[in-house]
Amino acid sequence: MSALKIGDRIPNFTLPSANGEKINIEDFIGKKSLVIYFYPKDDTPGCTAESCAFRDSYEVFTDAGAEVIGISGDSPQSHQQFAQKYNLPFILLSDQGNKVRKLFGVPSTLFILPGRVTYVIDKEGIVKHIFDSMLDFKAHVDEAIKTIQSM
Repeated sequence: MSALKIGDRIPNFTLPSANGEKINIEDFIGKKSLVIYFYPKDDTPGCTAESCAFRDSYEVFTDAGAEVIGISGDSPQSHQQFAQKYNLPFILLSDQGNKVRKLFGVPSTLFILPGRVTYVIDKEGIVKHIFDSMLDFKAHVDEAIKTIQSM
């Protein structure tokens, strides 16, 4: 499958969350806008900075009727420790084997590191904005806020 583009509908998927609960993305469609961010690895400097930036702006997203979901290939246990350590209030999903990352078409960086891409999705499940930057962690949050507030 090729990479998702603006205007595409997101694929349906179910992944385990930090507490092991299975989360089906279709449960959000029709109810909330979504900010789904793919990141390389729990507890690494860049991913921690990005996740904490989403945490610090979480209320802005929820006030705008959006849910934030972080996805990486780490295990649910790793996500649970990461969320507790940094008081992350949003959902972290475990994509072991990177199946959902591939469904979205998130590119790898230098062919080895899983990419860092944020998708802003409207209530109908349509991609409204895509931001791809491995190093500008805070911009993922800023771009997502701008898009959510303009929808």
